[in-house]
Amino acid sequence: MASDTIHGLKNTRAGRARKAPAEGSPKRVAAVMARLAAVDPEPKAGLIIEDPFRLLVTVLLSAQSTGPTVSRISDALFARAATPKALLALGEDGILDIIRPVGLGPSKTRSILRLCAALDDTFDGKVPRTAAELRRLPGIGRKTAEVTLNFAFGEKVIAVDTHIFRVSNRIPLAPGRTADAVADGLAVLVPEA
Repeated sequence: MASDTIHGLKNTRAGRARKAPAEGSPKRVAAVMARLAAVDPEPKAGLIIEDPFRLLVTVLLSAQSTGPTVSRISDALFARAATPKALLALGEDGILDIIRPVGLGPSKTRSILRLCAALDDTFDGKVPRTAAELRRLPGIGRKTAEVTLNFAFGEKVIAVDTHIFRVSNRIPLAPGRTADAVADGLAVLVPEA
């Protein structure tokens, strides 16, 4: 990194780097948000799925796989079965045959079946709309719950994946030793807007 920049903040005095605002300070948060907005004023997620159930299953499929593969496999899976009951009816072999290319097929198949059974038994086949209820579902952690809340229900939450975790620690914006610590820090620091 050039000596005249600190975390992307340009020096205003020639030849000497200025001190970056303290981590977690409103100035640092504003500077980071301004730089992000300058690069991408209207950010869009690569994952545009309006059906909460399909989104939930797609996020489960995405672990250790690439976006294009997950998208293709999700399309194939939901062309065959689009509800928890329909996926349960496909059974383990039917689901595994479709999702095998995303990797970790057997464990993801079992997770999908447990998720579908819980949704069918507890929530009448509907995806719950609160983080607490989502996290009670088998195989659903904080990140998956927050992705679902944000993209399916428009809740203003920040889902911390490995990329957000790494960048937040590197800047540092809301550093933490775990994804939960970073998510908690970002929830406090980042303005709702």
